[in-house]
Amino acid sequence: MNDDEKGKEFLKLIDEQNTLQWNIVAKLSSLIKSEWNSPELKTEVENLVKDHYKITKDLNSLDNNDSIL
Repeated sequence: MNDDEKGKEFLKLIDEQNTLQWNIVAKLSSLIKSEWNSPELKTEVENLVKDHYKITKDLNSLDNNDSIL
């Protein structure tokens, strides 16, 4: 992958990560309001956190020389 492709992938992953972070905050706010009694919201939060972890891992793999792209 050349530097241009890495840069584009980096920006795409950052955008996805940002969206996921906002979704996690929204779901956590909903869970707090429901007094944590919603199994559906708990599952959604778990899935969002897993997706966030994967994107973070993918971002880190782009920077294989610790160069911050």
